[in-house]
Amino acid sequence: MERLGQDIRLNAMERYSRQIMLPEIGIDGQEKLSKASVLIVGLGGLGSPVALYLTAAGIGRIGLCDNDVVSISNLQRQILYSEKSEGFPKATTAHKRLSELSSATCFDLWKDGLNQENAEDIISDYDLVLDCTDNHATRYLIDDVCHKLGKTWIYAAIEGLEGRVSTFGRYGFRYIDLYPDREVLADSPKAHGGVIGPVPGIAGSLQAAEAIRLLCGFGENLIGKLLLFNLTKLTFNKIDL
Repeated sequence: MERLGQDIRLNAMERYSRQIMLPEIGIDGQEKLSKASVLIVGLGGLGSPVALYLTAAGIGRIGLCDNDVVSISNLQRQILYSEKSEGFPKATTAHKRLSELSSATCFDLWKDGLNQENAEDIISDYDLVLDCTDNHATRYLIDDVCHKLGKTWIYAAIEGLEGRVSTFGRYGFRYIDLYPDREVLADSPKAHGGVIGPVPGIAGSLQAAEAIRLLCGFGENLIGKLLLFNLTKLTFNKIDL
């Protein structure tokens, strides 16, 4: 048993060697990632890179939360899926792909999505929540529940050739403070505007990097800040909230 444990550790050292060699992560950081639990709400354009990068980074347990099915129009930007995925649930399809990437990761499937009835029970079981949705109503729900439970969550949204990312901590500035017109926005339809694949790819990658920073405990984070990028002007700006 001792030899088996050593072999597993050596395999992990080899697999994650390129991030373990970073002084910001190291062995201690990698162990933190392996013990961490993360909930990804939404497995579309944002959730695809988030899920792939966090699985590849060695997160120990990942919740996959989405009640949608794969459509042909998703494939232009939702890189978790293939043409053979059309018509299948995103949660189960994502699980199959991610399990092939990391057999050591434990995945929870939440195929009914996040709603008023289940949100508190689901979110309470994770260290960190990543909002990869496309509507204000679900974001307000995540904001409410995370605030109640004292959880940190990472927000991202895209529109056209622009994106924004922020982190809302256990206390302090909230999503509802950023978007106070809740009644109007929560009833607004989901975003269906034009977008190129790299836009959610960049936003989702920034979310994944923020998650790794928070879980390992290094660098600056986006709590109380909003990161904005524009691919037309090729600009990145960070503002205080």
